Amino acid sequence: MISEQQIAPDFSVLDEKGAEVRLESFKGNKNVVLYFYPKDDTPGCTIEANQFTQYIDEFARHDTVVYGVSKDDCASHVDFINKFGLQVGLLADTDGALCEAYGVWQEKEKNGVKKMGIVRSTFIIDKEGIVRFVEYNVVADGHAQAVLDVVKGI
Repeated sequence: MISEQQIAPDFSVLDEKGAEVRLESFKGNKNVVLYFYPKDDTPGCTIEANQFTQYIDEFARHDTVVYGVSKDDCASHVDFINKFGLQVGLLADTDGALCEAYGVWQEKEKNGVKKMGIVRSTFIIDKEGIVRFVEYNVVADGHAQAVLDVVKGI
């Protein structure tokens, strides 16, 4: 699991357009919000993505980029973005390496059935690559505003 004040695990992952996104490319320039979610176009994930989109201009004013991360592929991400007019970038962690690096691939239980899955989680990484905020088991509704409030304090 990731802790605040540690160096963020580096990554290189494709976004919804198939372009490579590397954490190190933001160093010295932008804060990065990484929010991990289970699946495109599901109720909680849609609420969270829409709320981050609602505040995207304010995040930008605070030198912050926002990326959602799931194991869905690029095509699924494009469909999700187009369906809801999302303005956040979505990273396709199809092999699960980014989920593993950030400790969000965990055993979950639903209706008495245990299985592995993405635990909804958010990380704020500052311009120097240091994790400044960590939250596992996020409640989607209202979370984007709470994250924005933290970003304003960085």
